[in-house]
Amino acid sequence: MFDFLSGYDLLGAFWVTVQLTLLSAAGSLVWGTLLAGMRVGPVPLMRGFGTAYVNVVRNIPLTVIILFTSLGLNQTLGIGLGSQDFDTINFRLAVLGLIAYTSAFVCEAIRSGINTVPVGQAEAARALGLNFTQVLTLVVLPQAFRSVVGPLTNVLIALTKNTTVAAAIGVAEAALLMKEMIENEAQLLLISAVFAFGFVCLTLPTGLILGWVGKKVAVKR
Repeated sequence: MFDFLSGYDLLGAFWVTVQLTLLSAAGSLVWGTLLAGMRVGPVPLMRGFGTAYVNVVRNIPLTVIILFTSLGLNQTLGIGLGSQDFDTINFRLAVLGLIAYTSAFVCEAIRSGINTVPVGQAEAARALGLNFTQVLTLVVLPQAFRSVVGPLTNVLIALTKNTTVAAAIGVAEAALLMKEMIENEAQLLLISAVFAFGFVCLTLPTGLILGWVGKKVAVKR
């Protein structure tokens, strides 16, 4: 029944999906945390930038952002991100686009966690002589991260599924292989079932494991 799979690198395609997810998740966590710090910071210019970035990027379709990285950054401006290989450039551009998009949602998740930290703790830290950066990194963020494991898990699962958009610029991940197989094989239902099962295998354990972690590290108030 599944003999048609033998001619395709199914595991390789899903491995590219995993790489896209992990690299984009790491970058989004870093950039999203910085954006959250800007949004709650004391500098009006930084607050304005963080707010504008989140509100603008969240309302732009991911496909538009991914296409912009390819057509705008690479083909128009000639930005290759340190590579001359076409496939490598597209992969890196896809990661960049996913980071730019997902970090807006990470920022809002972390900001919601920051708002759960009692104001008195930040005031006490400032009374001890800590500056804003020290208060944020030593007192507020450690508690905020513990309270937003659940929301960040949802963002990670959404990111895993959003990697399929990278097929729009030719990244050889699962969605691009699925499109190729549907065009070549007369097995639409089976192909769809195989790829649906593959994404369930990626996202379901992630949700279960991080859900358990979230319960273990949650701040008891």
